[in-house]
Amino acid sequence: MSIFLTGSESFIGRALIARCKLLGIPVVGVDSVAPNSDVSKMFDIRDPALADMIPEGATVVHLAAISRDPDCRSDPRGAFDINVQGTFNVVSAAQKKNASQLVFASSEWVYGDVRNDEVQLEDRVIDITAMKSEYAITKIVSEQALRLGCTLPAVTVLRFGIVYGPRVANWSAVENLFNAARKADEIKIGSAHTARRFIHVEDIISGILACRGRSGFEIFNLSGDKPISLGAVVKTSAEVWGRAVRIIEINPAQPSIRNPDNAKARTNLGWNPEFDLLSGLMDLKKFFEKT
Repeated sequence: MSIFLTGSESFIGRALIARCKLLGIPVVGVDSVAPNSDVSKMFDIRDPALADMIPEGATVVHLAAISRDPDCRSDPRGAFDINVQGTFNVVSAAQKKNASQLVFASSEWVYGDVRNDEVQLEDRVIDITAMKSEYAITKIVSEQALRLGCTLPAVTVLRFGIVYGPRVANWSAVENLFNAARKADEIKIGSAHTARRFIHVEDIISGILACRGRSGFEIFNLSGDKPISLGAVVKTSAEVWGRAVRIIEINPAQPSIRNPDNAKARTNLGWNPEFDLLSGLMDLKKFFEKT
């Protein structure tokens, strides 16, 4: 079964294409900055002719979005046009080509502000009026639109945790702190206890592929197995680089912890993250040493 991918030149998009090639899975995609190769074509997901790009019966993986919250905040009209209206057009095109499934890339940020002792589960009722992130609002609106209006046999929403991995730009806290530990003797962070369920990009790709062939409307968190503190990221990064690094906390008593549980994906998709913090940072080290 072939895959049609939006956002084919994104960090996750490129990693998905590479894995599909390795596994012999037919894949083509579109992106607004694509090089017009055999696999990745330059195309706007809002174009009414998008259906012409989708193979009949394909699994459509919809990654394309304005994903940085500052960009969404500075141009909310543009963010809603691409993230919401663009999703409507992807759905319409997928339905015209009898797509077997739509896999929609959402985010753990749709859970909004959370308590440090709270676990975020997929069946949580989300109060959109309390959300402060324009990006997250575009994602939860799109999720609900898919729930109510998509007639495809399967719609699978994947709420990604904080993704990290080998890339040259748009780093998460993991890449930033890992790079800092390579050079600096001191690293300033808000609180060493601030924690996220960071997830390596290759585990995201495994999750996307694991959900193929599902039916109905489903939501899964794709996140690491446990919250990892910023202090642990700095400490392990220093160990990987063989350096001594001192942590300076700016607000040690004000940690922020987010904990989107991945048990549903593990149970229903048979998916398990393979990268722990150490193996993920070792993978980053190989990339940094090449660049």
